[in-house]
Amino acid sequence: MTFTIDGKTIDSQSGQTLFIPRGATHGFNNHGQTNAKALAIVNPGLIGPEYFIDLAEIVNAGGPPDIEKIKVVFKKYGLVPIVN
Repeated sequence: MTFTIDGKTIDSQSGQTLFIPRGATHGFNNHGQTNAKALAIVNPGLIGPEYFIDLAEIVNAGGPPDIEKIKVVFKKYGLVPIVN
């Protein structure tokens, strides 16, 4: 997976850890040909499981995710979506 944190691109490898400071603008992409998984630990827990349930509904609906619906979920939980 490739992460971008405050404009810096980081190509991660399997088993690698990565720290994203609170308030940092960040995102990630999987440019590879195989599925990728990541475990995110948010401390303190500012967003609960409801956020991930709401987001999963959108990304698992089939086809490309609806970015406008994702923005609504972000805002609902106090996150600021930044889309290029």
